[in-house]
Amino acid sequence: MILFRRFRVLLLTAFLVACTVHILVDLLPGLDRRTSAAEGGDGGGGCRCAAAEADKRPLRILRDFSSEPDSNRTSAPRSREKGAGTQSPRRRTPGGEPDEREASGGRATAGAGAGAAPGASRLAALFRHPLYQLALPPLTERDALFDVNAEITFQPEASEQRRWRGEDGDGRQPEKAAESYPNWLRFHTGINRYQLYARSDPALGGLLRDLLTQKITSVAMKSGGTQLKLIVTFQNLGQALFKPMKQSREQETPPDFFYFSDFERHNAEIAAFHLDRVLDFRRVPPVAGRLVNVTREIRDATRDQKLRRTFFTSPADNVCFYGECSYYCSTEHALCGKPDQMEGSLAAFLPDLNLAKRKTWRNPWRRSYHKRKKAEWEVDPGYCDEVKRTPPYDRGARLLDVMDMSIFDFLTGNMDRHHYETFEKFGNDTFIIHLDNGRGFGKHSHDEMSILVPLTQCCRVRKSTFLRLQLLAKEDYRLSAVMEESLLGDRLSPVLIRPHLGALDRRLGLVLRALADCVAERGYGDVVAEDADGGPAPRGQ
Repeated sequence: MILFRRFRVLLLTAFLVACTVHILVDLLPGLDRRTSAAEGGDGGGGCRCAAAEADKRPLRILRDFSSEPDSNRTSAPRSREKGAGTQSPRRRTPGGEPDEREASGGRATAGAGAGAAPGASRLAALFRHPLYQLALPPLTERDALFDVNAEITFQPEASEQRRWRGEDGDGRQPEKAAESYPNWLRFHTGINRYQLYARSDPALGGLLRDLLTQKITSVAMKSGGTQLKLIVTFQNLGQALFKPMKQSREQETPPDFFYFSDFERHNAEIAAFHLDRVLDFRRVPPVAGRLVNVTREIRDATRDQKLRRTFFTSPADNVCFYGECSYYCSTEHALCGKPDQMEGSLAAFLPDLNLAKRKTWRNPWRRSYHKRKKAEWEVDPGYCDEVKRTPPYDRGARLLDVMDMSIFDFLTGNMDRHHYETFEKFGNDTFIIHLDNGRGFGKHSHDEMSILVPLTQCCRVRKSTFLRLQLLAKEDYRLSAVMEESLLGDRLSPVLIRPHLGALDRRLGLVLRALADCVAERGYGDVVAEDADGGPAPRGQ
């Protein structure tokens, strides 16, 4: 009888998957059908795991413009929406950006003006500042990551076989079809050459809420990496990367730990997303903290037998597991609930790699990952001159993006930026994606100046970055204050303890001091570069 029930469940699952794929496969006749089974990548949408091998057929609602299949890698499990509320159309400003709204938690910001009045929101005032109102250049078809078939709508109230509707007469206007997309798909279709999401994309708040509230239907281990991470699929078939809590917020990285053997912290992933927004980079995928039931939402939701075998009940009657990974996956380093409640970060997946290929680049200032050897940049003061002569750093904005990344990593204290990724479709003229920030915010009592070496060696910075850093050093927009306010919107607040918030202000001062030294030595014109890539170039404030 048990075997019969299992067979019936498997048969029903296979039938639903087959029906959904059959429907999606006709949405875009021109979609590239190629798939590739190369190396799995880091970050959302690019992992190799048990679930990833199950289905490699691409979503047909998106058209893949990538032209170099050789760099494609095995994708993560496919996401197909099963039920989500509709969203209102995005209101656009004359510059093409949505109206300014506070995306974290979906709260809106109101009013206009420069500074924050006493008791008012500093974060809202910051996002109203002219430096946060710069419009992108007009977007062409080549600047969008995907070409979306506007005639395909999603109907959550329909049956599975009739869920996706198109030209066969469902009565909806094509321009409103995107309103029916789930938030994770709206996030994916909003990515362009310049950003992962618009400053105030209303879908961002909805996506953050989905990460908190959507029912978890399946869990699988992410293969590779040094520590345990889980691929989570939700009821609406969106996906996220789950990093469980490994240590308390008050616990600092031990001084004898090498950077490559440090813990990955769930709260660092959350804080990095908020810092990225505050700096207006918008290069970190959306992340939200969530309290997960280890028994119901992980153990009972997974079909990964390797993961299930690692569950046990501790002497303190807490439900624990440890999974499989290169480091810290043993009973001595088990992850335990209290008794079965566990904190963790959920980072939204980027688009599937079969649809939006990404290229992985070795960071020129990568560390040696050796206990004794030093990297070339650590012993050669003129190392940046060599980098500047090497493509893609010899033209365009790539070097400036690396400077942004070094500032971002210095503020968080992350020494583990060995590689970075870009979307392949845009070639070298696009932004760097800031993935995998879990080793940040480990030491609030120490400022690792070696992270800032790219900036101090090259003495180059993008003008908009320079002006925003100066703005965040002012009392009305103090970095620690706007970060604290932004993080209050997360379910796991307080995400950072006050010493880490204070360290942000201290490190910002060190960045500005390093830039002042560069300007004094080389002159303002040689240090501060106009925003490249055709992006908006702000005037001095």
